[in-house]
Amino acid sequence: MTTLEPAPQRSLIHHHDFRQLWAAETISQIGTQITQIALPILAVITLSATEFEMGILIALETLAFLVIGLPAGAWVDRWRRKRVLVVNDLVRAVALASLPLAYAFDMLTLWQLFAVALVTGIATVFFDVAYQSYLPSIVDKSQIVEGNSKLAISQSVAQVAGPGAAGLLIKVLGAPLMFVFDALSFIASALFIGRIRHEEPIHDRSTRRSLRVEIGEGLSFVLRHPLLRRIVACTGTSNFFSTVTATMLVLFMVRELGFDATQIGLTFSAGAVGGLIGAATTTRFAKYFGDGRSIVLAAGLLIPFAVLVPLSALGLAGILLPLSWAGVSYLVVLYNIVQVSFRQRLCPIPLLGRMNASIRFLVYGTMPIGGLVGGALGAWLGVLPTLWIAALGSILAFLPVFLSPLRTMRDLPAEYDAHKEPAVESEVGRV
Repeated sequence: MTTLEPAPQRSLIHHHDFRQLWAAETISQIGTQITQIALPILAVITLSATEFEMGILIALETLAFLVIGLPAGAWVDRWRRKRVLVVNDLVRAVALASLPLAYAFDMLTLWQLFAVALVTGIATVFFDVAYQSYLPSIVDKSQIVEGNSKLAISQSVAQVAGPGAAGLLIKVLGAPLMFVFDALSFIASALFIGRIRHEEPIHDRSTRRSLRVEIGEGLSFVLRHPLLRRIVACTGTSNFFSTVTATMLVLFMVRELGFDATQIGLTFSAGAVGGLIGAATTTRFAKYFGDGRSIVLAAGLLIPFAVLVPLSALGLAGILLPLSWAGVSYLVVLYNIVQVSFRQRLCPIPLLGRMNASIRFLVYGTMPIGGLVGGALGAWLGVLPTLWIAALGSILAFLPVFLSPLRTMRDLPAEYDAHKEPAVESEVGRV
């Protein structure tokens, strides 16, 4: 007697609702990255911001992750996620469109930039948590890993393609007008989400637990997990020092190196190339070295590329800075794709929304602090010494994963795999 093999499941590329979510998330993530680069460039080139003012601006861009990062996960688990996604895309579009409008009437100020940075940061927190938690609602359980992998790749590529796109837009449109394109990207994202056909059920209010309990579950899971807390320590420390660098980078290029808008654009574009190479080679890299060791290698190899930034002050800046940005972007994409896929396998599906929010709070919450510290150090010590401190800080970021089981871990051991048995769907806060 022969048994029929189950028909192979079609790729999510053929899934209508997933295609809309994937397109929207990709466009939105690129728009977010453009914003994070474009605001500092506008502040330095158009409004002549000081070192400390740059620190405030960078801090405001990421402050929401620190202030509302934890409750956002629990709130999103209670709301209809499609509505959350559309509303926050439109909020960002309106906020960003106000910048070229104010510039056209000669009314643009640093205070407006500060307000836009804060508003777009808050909207980004809700969008990011919602899209990661929305996926299990629209695809089969067996396709969640594939969907998360595609979304993670889009996010990682956006983190380096966005700055490259920002550099190109500066060259073509100039700093103020590039925000027209940026605003349109969020409108396009909202339109794609609006095409999703899936109707979410109304959440039963009677089954809700206290916000503090739900937040505590996600945070406790992350901090008590022996592998997740190492990854979080590495990522959070790296984000702190990379934000110190970001606070000073545009000032360094414009005032110390004499770069014009075209040279800034070319430098950021080199990062896009590195990121695309990283996205194309991550699967092969991870298969060769193993997931755990790939995380450690990416964090370690980042150190020499980070050092190239302040080293470029000694000469050959036109070569060393693009090389640094390309190398860092390659390794960031590699690290992000592997660790996101890794941590999703470590977490039970019902906790994914709160786990994602908790990790974002911990790893992105260091960024506004890094912005303020970078601005203060820049005003006190100067731009170049601050960049050296940030570059050497990448060594500290490497230590948590280097001094962990990940260093010798090729594949995820069975005792850590939260998905080795079929997932049981939670009745509370379906994520």
